[in-house]
Order: sequence, then structure tokens, then C-alpha cells
Amino acid sequence: MRSDPAVILSERPAVGRTFGFLVQDVARLLKRHFERRARQTGLPVTRRQAAVLIHVSRREGVSQAEIAGLLDIEPIALVRMLDKLCEEGLVERHAHPTDRRVRTLWLTQVAQPVLARILQINHEIRAEAFAGLPPAAHDALIDALALVKENLAMEEEVAVAAMVEPLR
Repeated sequence: MRSDPAVILSERPAVGRTFGFLVQDVARLLKRHFERRARQTGLPVTRRQAAVLIHVSRREGVSQAEIAGLLDIEPIALVRMLDKLCEEGLVERHAHPTDRRVRTLWLTQVAQPVLARILQINHEIRAEAFAGLPPAAHDALIDALALVKENLAMEEEVAVAAMVEPLR
């Protein structure tokens, strides 16, 4: 790995073509496209709320704390989102059968058509985003991003462990 600042600076691409900027721009555009489509179709959820619904649908009975961790958001922010989703009749909170401190999350029947619409919007946006890419390039991009995510998550786990270790 090269770490010489002079070499790194001389090899810099234009700002808009660097990895971090591209990933951030793509994420921002995906969010905008979802939010616009959701509004146009009268979908009663934000992109973050949609993410909650998708995660709960994949693991019904999941705890609020697990969802907060998966979405990398503060538990209090999740509670506000869940309050809204409960008001809309999309999610129910239940007491955990063995741990009264834990609330588990369940989708309602009302959530099923909303979830189907969320998945349809996601499919449409993905098709637009990958327009012009052959399927092999699409798969390679997803695989590469998954590896980048895994690398960064592993590095973060190591860094957190190193910070915790001196406390012991």
C-alpha cells in the first residue's frame, strides 16, 4: 500500500471521480429517487422507514436493538420511526417472551402491500441505476462493493476492539 503523500496527490482523479465521492453521490441519488417515487405513489414511509420494514420482514420478531444496529442508527431515532410505523398500522411491537426489557417487531397485514410497493420501487430504481451495464458488470459491482463493505466493517471491528482492550 502506497502512503507517500506526494505520490497520492499526483495520482488524484478529479474530486467527483473518487471512490468516496462516487459512493456518496450514488447513495444520495438512490435516496432521492426513492423518496420521490414514494411521494408520487402516496407511500406512507420514508426511505429509512422502508429499510426498517424490509429488515423486519426478513426477520420477524427481531428486537428493536438489533434493527438499530443493522441500520446504524441511535435507538431513540429508531423508536421515533417505529412510533410512526405503528401509528400507520404497519408494525407491531410485542414483549419478548423471556426478556421483558426487549420489544420485538412484527409486520401487520396492512404492511404487506406497502412492503410490496417498496420492493417494486427498489427494483425499478435498481434497473435504472444499472441501465447500460451488462449483467456480469452488475454482479461484479455488487460483489466488489460487498467486499469493500466487509473490509471496512472488519477494520472497524478491529479498531473498536483495540479501543476497548485498554479499558480491561
